[in-house]
Amino acid sequence: MDLNSDLGESYGAWTMGDDAAMLAIVTSANVACGFHAGDPAGILKTLRDAAANGVAVGAHVAYPDLVGFGRRNMDPTSRELVADVIYQIGALQGLAAAAGTRVSYVKPHGALYNTIAHDERQGQDVITAILEVDPGLVLMGLAGSPLLRRAQERGLRTASEAFADRAYTDDGALLSRRLEGAVLHDPELVAERMLRLVETGEIEAVSGKRVRLEADSICVHGDSPGAVAMARRLRERLQAAGIALQPFAPATERARP
Repeated sequence: MDLNSDLGESYGAWTMGDDAAMLAIVTSANVACGFHAGDPAGILKTLRDAAANGVAVGAHVAYPDLVGFGRRNMDPTSRELVADVIYQIGALQGLAAAAGTRVSYVKPHGALYNTIAHDERQGQDVITAILEVDPGLVLMGLAGSPLLRRAQERGLRTASEAFADRAYTDDGALLSRRLEGAVLHDPELVAERMLRLVETGEIEAVSGKRVRLEADSICVHGDSPGAVAMARRLRERLQAAGIALQPFAPATERARP
């Protein structure tokens, strides 16, 4: 199983999360590309730390929304969205090369992530952008979403993602952050939920219903309160259960279809 976190999101004098601590725990890092968060110097440091820890790197592409942290819905044209994603992947590839590592996958962020899980037009635009940059990149997306099937149909490798610190609806979607209980904070609860998911392929929705969910990677958001404690406890529980932790995509080699 892979553990991932959203990192490289600090901006100038504003610090977001504890990248150094998370990089000692996770196996993959979704690194901001400057559109929703992150500045070049901070991103480069995160990439160097990822390389030093043998952590795989993904491009955490987003809508151009620094003020809203990439969590506001947008409706760019296909021409704009394809170019935006290409631009972000390319920028991170350059920084990663300087840091001695590679970008091996793409994970959209925030509102873009949630939109393309089901919006066919924007989803196809993101797929097109990845294919035009490097068809060997892996696309990470919400487990069970139509996006992953559409990407596979066009020849992309995909990775299904579950969220350790987020609540789920009965249909396997993430509960809106605007609703109470959408974000989980208890390390023991989070670790228990994810261990059950890995062992049974099921997660408990907010209604109490058990939902089938196949995941290649588990995310702990780096900006969540107590993120490091949650990620550390999750890693401990999985390892104690004999579950091997490793990146779903190579840390230093470009992924191949």
